[in-house]
Amino acid sequence: MAHYDAILLSSFGGPEGQDDVIPFLRNVTAGRGIPDERLEEVAHHYRHFGGVSPINEQNRQLKAALEAELAARGIDLPVYWGNRNWAPYFGDVVREAEANGHTELLGLVTSAYTSYSGVGQYREDFEKATAGTGVAIDRVREYFDHPGFVQPFIEGVTTAAAELVAEGVAPERIHVLFVTHSIPNSAADASGPSFGPGGAYVAQHLAVASVINDAATPASPWSLVYQSRSGDPRTPWLEPDINDAIGELAAGGLTEAIVIVPFGFVSDHMEVMWDLDNEAVETAGEHGLKVRRAPTPGVHPAYVSGLVDLVLERVNDVPDAERPHLTALGPWPDHARIADGAEVDGSVAAQEATSR
Repeated sequence: MAHYDAILLSSFGGPEGQDDVIPFLRNVTAGRGIPDERLEEVAHHYRHFGGVSPINEQNRQLKAALEAELAARGIDLPVYWGNRNWAPYFGDVVREAEANGHTELLGLVTSAYTSYSGVGQYREDFEKATAGTGVAIDRVREYFDHPGFVQPFIEGVTTAAAELVAEGVAPERIHVLFVTHSIPNSAADASGPSFGPGGAYVAQHLAVASVINDAATPASPWSLVYQSRSGDPRTPWLEPDINDAIGELAAGGLTEAIVIVPFGFVSDHMEVMWDLDNEAVETAGEHGLKVRRAPTPGVHPAYVSGLVDLVLERVNDVPDAERPHLTALGPWPDHARIADGAEVDGSVAAQEATSR
């Protein structure tokens, strides 16, 4: 059995007021030399919501839900919460944990898939946060196909499709759009070269989308689409964009309604609320398509319970053969430990999964 004395809920972070927006975006784009004028072009998404990203409040709710689930199971592990790009920052939280005598942390990262932004950047931030301290951080494996993560999407898609059928739409005329964040093709390929073009990132999404659709809407066609691309337009990113896909479906004449499934995300944060609930829904309306959007896991009981299961998986050093997974790709391997700013004792499989 492994020993941990606390959990570190680890997330992206977001602004909590208008004055926070540009400083937050500077943090996100640090090192890229992007002027504030260009950042302001993105800032209007946040300013539309009063400069407040929903992600921090969602993580407060998730922290409380995890604490309740741990207590219900009799597991005595306090939960700290830290962010990469806004307060509370990882460095501050790690120092707080150490001051409280908690030096063996297990990270729960709010990213279910393998990519540099979902794995490598968190590792780098953990390295910086633990440098010069006596704190070590492990992290749970990617949980893209864990039942606790997948079940909320199955329920959401089932409900959304049933509502459309009740309105007279035939299942075969409902197209399910499984959407995730676009990333540069080169980054996707690097996430697991052995998986071919798109790497592990695309392979994981395709595998999970198939599981969800088979369980929820087997009579409906589906596609994997992307959202929120940014950066140099000359750099190839994963496609198709969801808005382009909606236009093509409408032009094809076989689709009457769409179900949008933001299964690349664990909560309804800014990119879900703006890019999907605003832009994609507007695009669907312009093309005369009915639309439903499935919810993200948020604090769904199955998701919260699944995260605690992942904690116990590490605590009890559960063998791979006994770790739950719903696709042939899982269970994904554990990651190397980070202690005093450096990785230690990492397997080759775990290192490939960090996808630099």
